[in-house]
Amino acid sequence: MRLVFSGSAHEVTGSCHYLEVGNTRLLVDCGMEQGTNLYENIEPPAPYSEIQMVLLTHAHIDHVGMLPYIYARGFRGRVIATTATCDLCNIMLKDSAHIQETEAEWKNRKARRAGKPEVPPLYEMNDALGVLEHFEPYNYGEMIQLNENITIRFTDIGHLLGSSSIEIWMREDGLQKKIVFSGDIGNQNKPLIRDPQQTKEADYVVMESTYGDRLHQKGADHITELVRIVQETLDRGGNVVIPAFAVGRTQELLYFFRHIKSQRLIKGHDRFEVYVDSPLAVEATHVFKENQMECYDDETRELVSQGINPIAFPGLKLSVTSDESININFDSKPKVIISASGMCDAGRIRHHLKHNLWRKECTVIFAGYQAEGTIGRSLVDGNKTVKLFGETIDVEAHIETLHDISGHADRDGLLAWADGFEKKPSQYFIIHGSDEVCDRFAALVQEKTGVPAKAPFSGAEYDLARGVWVKEPAGIPVQKKSAAAKKASGVFARLLAAGERLMSVIYRNEGGANKDLAKFADQINTLCDKWDR
Repeated sequence: MRLVFSGSAHEVTGSCHYLEVGNTRLLVDCGMEQGTNLYENIEPPAPYSEIQMVLLTHAHIDHVGMLPYIYARGFRGRVIATTATCDLCNIMLKDSAHIQETEAEWKNRKARRAGKPEVPPLYEMNDALGVLEHFEPYNYGEMIQLNENITIRFTDIGHLLGSSSIEIWMREDGLQKKIVFSGDIGNQNKPLIRDPQQTKEADYVVMESTYGDRLHQKGADHITELVRIVQETLDRGGNVVIPAFAVGRTQELLYFFRHIKSQRLIKGHDRFEVYVDSPLAVEATHVFKENQMECYDDETRELVSQGINPIAFPGLKLSVTSDESININFDSKPKVIISASGMCDAGRIRHHLKHNLWRKECTVIFAGYQAEGTIGRSLVDGNKTVKLFGETIDVEAHIETLHDISGHADRDGLLAWADGFEKKPSQYFIIHGSDEVCDRFAALVQEKTGVPAKAPFSGAEYDLARGVWVKEPAGIPVQKKSAAAKKASGVFARLLAAGERLMSVIYRNEGGANKDLAKFADQINTLCDKWDR
């Protein structure tokens, strides 16, 4: 039984962990890095073509965004997740592929004009469509026997629609162990979805530490704060621009605005409009409606039972097409604009910032975590200029933050979950936090529970059968690569992965019929003749 840490080790994004039990090789999450990264992520120790399964905790891109990438490099295994996570991934991965292709084309147009080498997209739409064919949906609480070595169960962890912790029962050579991956642990009393559910027992726990060094303000009244900001901005004749994650945060904001509208809390602007300008957010909102009864909390279910849509109201405008998006900024009426991405590093929000940041009457509200190196973090930190589409924009708009609206549990919430096991684990592995936070939170967990806790770097390996560390490497600082090197490594790495997959297919066909093997060999040789030049 072997656990190898790849992504989100001493970093917040890029979650990916390799687990090997007997002949079974799987990943838990396969996420994309976002913002600034301090350390190199070590590739899993098996070719992607030999990974048989990927288990997903939830649908955020930093946990699922590299699935099309590994598909392009030979992965053809099963992708196991909750029903709502599968539904959300169906829209999020296609949206991510579209962003990869669009941004690569934009960069390459500039490169061609400058006589510089072009770079390929990280992955393409066909890769996203391909991996989506491998998804398998399951319900919360269902015992799922994946094979003779692995049984799993998803438990609602209250972070996002469909989010879960994953219990994994492992069997190897007569030995049984249980490991739990927390996923992203949700905040208490979030709108729409349920609070995190506790797991009772584990031998090992891999848990996140995003806010392991801070406390949320207890009883924060986000509706009152929203009312104040929107009222002041509309009175000035400005727009309220809210960068929001298309999945999760946008729907929570709609829940708040439904309440604000129904109670007529904004004075003098009864018919103000709220635009959701994100095709992804619009589709995700439909997914929230479809999965409501399994995932919604009691309060939201009560609204549904009364025939009230908890995330719809008069004045809500859903913008899908590019023309609809463009027209928002040509309409002079003061309004609220909710758009993705939440960290302002991609998507339509950048256009809205370009049109509104320089206007003193406008307000930009941040309602979520802003990673280092993103435009969102730059604005929250008080920078007076930002670059958008190659143009420097002066920041004159009011910048506000809705504090503690986070989808992540704070320090005390995380510690309560860690200490909530009736049967204590023998080891905690602390991941998904910034460099210093991981170590500090590991020390807190050990102090609180009396159980050893460690924050490993990428490449660390643990023997789960013997309960000992096999490798404990230090973090490897990220090295910048030239555009030419990125192109070479990206495209050639894909070719190498295809070769590794071919070899694994050859070995799996050992013992096959001579006629079939001869035909296979002829096909390979024909391909080699074409490219051996």
